[in-house]
Amino acid sequence: MSDRVEEFTAFRQRMNERILAEDNQLVRRFFALDTQAYKAGALDGKTKEMLGLVASLVLRCDDCISYHVAQCRQVGVSRGELFEVFGIGLVVGGSIVIPHLRRAVDFLEQLESGAPTAPECADHA
Repeated sequence: MSDRVEEFTAFRQRMNERILAEDNQLVRRFFALDTQAYKAGALDGKTKEMLGLVASLVLRCDDCISYHVAQCRQVGVSRGELFEVFGIGLVVGGSIVIPHLRRAVDFLEQLESGAPTAPECADHA
């Protein structure tokens, strides 16, 4: 298993548990809102994850990019579809997205080599 995937997954899970253990309704509600936003509705979950990945690329959030790459794989987004999504993020975000695209492809290839995907969780930030 890839160290990067393992570290990302463990840190995310550990910190989300600590954050949600606090008595803060605002934080809990935001985490719940994020979860609800990615559930199937007029758009299916696969489309929503791809949209989340594009937004994450444009916003240049590596943790969010990794999360959405893993989620995209879990909902059946193919490698070809992912590269089209990467292309949209690059066109919208411009050349400043390139370093994040490199890390996204590296993370994808680590997942493809057999590393487990990130567990389900209330947020992806």
